[in-house]
Amino acid sequence: MTRRRLVTLLAFIAAALPLAEAAPAAEAAWRDVLDTPATASPHATRSLLNGLARAGQRVVAAGQRGHILFSDDGGRAWKQAQVPSSSDLTAVTFADDRHGWAVGHDGLVLHSTDAGVTWTRQLDGRQLAKTLLAYADNTQLPPKAAEEAKRFAAQAPDLTLLDVWFRDARNGWAVGAFGLILHTTDGGAHWEPWLHAIDNPNGLHLYAVRGIGADTFVVGEQGLVLKLDADGTRLRALELPYKGTLFGIVGNEHTLVVHGLRGSALRSTDGGRSWQQVDTGLQVGLTAGARTDDGRLVLVSQAGHVLSSRDDGATFTPAKIATPMPAAGVVATKNSLVIAGPRGVTAVALP
Repeated sequence: MTRRRLVTLLAFIAAALPLAEAAPAAEAAWRDVLDTPATASPHATRSLLNGLARAGQRVVAAGQRGHILFSDDGGRAWKQAQVPSSSDLTAVTFADDRHGWAVGHDGLVLHSTDAGVTWTRQLDGRQLAKTLLAYADNTQLPPKAAEEAKRFAAQAPDLTLLDVWFRDARNGWAVGAFGLILHTTDGGAHWEPWLHAIDNPNGLHLYAVRGIGADTFVVGEQGLVLKLDADGTRLRALELPYKGTLFGIVGNEHTLVVHGLRGSALRSTDGGRSWQQVDTGLQVGLTAGARTDDGRLVLVSQAGHVLSSRDDGATFTPAKIATPMPAAGVVATKNSLVIAGPRGVTAVALP
């Protein structure tokens, strides 16, 4: 079972237990989580949080039951944002210090224009089903892409988006389970399926999308690494000497590092044409990465490890953290790391 599947399962169980105890009342007052605003909770900072991003100097976290939190002091104090849905969120990103997007279960895409204080719904699984069916009706599509679109539409609204990234306030990507991928060129006002333009014939889960330098990369199951071609019209598969699941992407203008199960990390300094295995010394999943303000690359694990590199990812060394915690997401601030996961969110000093 992959880390994200486990996190999703744990979130489902946690959400289901109180509902099961009050089943008769719930049946009478049931309301779709897509239409139910996220509830303010004093425990939100200790609940499951999957995604982290920076909006300028602000840190924004997103997770279970639609909770989105923001901090203006490097992750020590948090406020809860206004969110129109209670679906579990998996990832959040900001294109600049004001424009942000969050994605999650039920095909949900949320958008903020005020640095994460308030959010509006741009897309959900119900709308996405219509978009996919309209896409499938395009007679110029390859037959397989049309079939995939119909399959996704039949599963709606139960579609899961696992990551989102925007190069600027208009151009962005959202990726998800079973190869679901969406692209926008107008800030998310319209989302276009990209099933016709991706080298993923087996419908592998897509776990992360990021821009490294001028390039755009996607990673997923079975060692899948995709790179947007020079024309910007297709995500093409790269050959990788590793066939395990990859959870994330981190790098800079000189280097690209992909990371995943069993402590695996691979590095490329030529845009993905060749790869070198990096010895991390770990056998647990490396779930997220970040770049610090002073140029270090950081990887975190599902068991609470923090690894730091000062040589563009050629080597990583363990960092001593006062209170390690299982990580699903990480961002770097001026003097610390902010780490989110099953136990909530916390700021830790990075030696």
